[in-house]
Amino acid sequence: MLSVKALDKFLRLRSFFSCTSIPIMSNLEEPAVFGKLSRFGGDKVKMFSSNPCMIRENGTGIGDCWLEGSSLHSSKKVKHIYEYTEEVCPWKTNEECYRSLPDACYLPDRPYSSHCNDECTRDNKLLRSMPGFVKIVEVGPRDGLQNEKDIVPTVVKVELIKMLVSSGLPIVEATSFVSPKWVPQLADAKDVMEAIRTVEGGRFPVLTPNLKGFEAAVASGAKEVAIFASASESFSKSNINCSIEHSLTRYRDVALAARKLSIPVRGYISCVVGCPLEGVVSPSKVTYVAKELYDMGCYEISLGDTIGVGTPGTVIPMLEDVIDVVPIDKLAVHFHDTYGQALSNILASLQMGITTVDSSVSGLGGCPYAKGASGNVATEDVVYMLNGLGVKTNVDLGKLMLAGDFICQHLGRQSGSKTAIALSRIRGHASKL
Repeated sequence: MLSVKALDKFLRLRSFFSCTSIPIMSNLEEPAVFGKLSRFGGDKVKMFSSNPCMIRENGTGIGDCWLEGSSLHSSKKVKHIYEYTEEVCPWKTNEECYRSLPDACYLPDRPYSSHCNDECTRDNKLLRSMPGFVKIVEVGPRDGLQNEKDIVPTVVKVELIKMLVSSGLPIVEATSFVSPKWVPQLADAKDVMEAIRTVEGGRFPVLTPNLKGFEAAVASGAKEVAIFASASESFSKSNINCSIEHSLTRYRDVALAARKLSIPVRGYISCVVGCPLEGVVSPSKVTYVAKELYDMGCYEISLGDTIGVGTPGTVIPMLEDVIDVVPIDKLAVHFHDTYGQALSNILASLQMGITTVDSSVSGLGGCPYAKGASGNVATEDVVYMLNGLGVKTNVDLGKLMLAGDFICQHLGRQSGSKTAIALSRIRGHASKL
């Protein structure tokens, strides 16, 4: 448990952190005891939530903990300064618990939450440069599941897509109309599109590598498509079995056909900072492909660090080069987290003016043609960070975690999201109380 001495240390160190969460927990395994906070007075514990949790003074320095809300309410007294009463947080189900995750008690200006208040944003130069809103493009059902060894049943994919949309994600990349020979995991593209035809509240772009794939996608009801080029010649030949120029010729045909049907086309560029075959990729190569995609009519171009080798030191020069030929509001970023650099790269991109970020629930993904590439940056981690920056996404983190938990249970493994893992541990303890 968190000792009073340790808590004092937290308070002394607070001045060294700016807009940073300092939890009143010794670790993610054990909740802090409200009774131990009595020495700081009832006004020292607050709630960063519409459901306030606060210590109410009772004259003895030991207060009652109240969870105000429609489904959470408890007035159990803390019996002793070193005891935590039973059923202080009576969560009953995973869903109820996830929904209550933001409702954590915290010390005056250091919430156990990633949300940043308006004053913090206004007073900090770096935070003032952040966009007010970031659009998240969820790529898990396609880019994430295509790399799985075992084929995921169609019904599971469809349920995942529905859960992601219900969390508030505006765009969910549903599937890919590629040859089952190359990507057998997505051979059920037609069935997936049929099953989500009536799902409302989201857009469902699909990947189409050529005109044949485009025609199949349209026949299945696709309203938006995506095309995929590479900034690396070697990777292009390995991934789509043709040169960069040949791929661009293919995509011009797709873009022309899409324009006739008023179907939006999104462009992807892989290996924007590094290639598993060629090594470092020059920004000029990325810029060339980006301009070609933009000129053929792509409404947005996603710049992908396919093998996750980028750092802000390589991402920023690449973005500076591309911005010279493509408006920044037409660009998105797509980072894999192989070296743990995805969030820092996203932050740098936001400071450059990027407002669209690709991510994958639970960090699903990789690349079947890029050995060593780990999953995409986890959507949960991106949302948590953006909340902390005061950037709106309209995504419900609790519902998003439910979607991540759903697919991870099916795949039989732990989530690749650090945020989901941490908050799930808190949930686990709360459910036992």
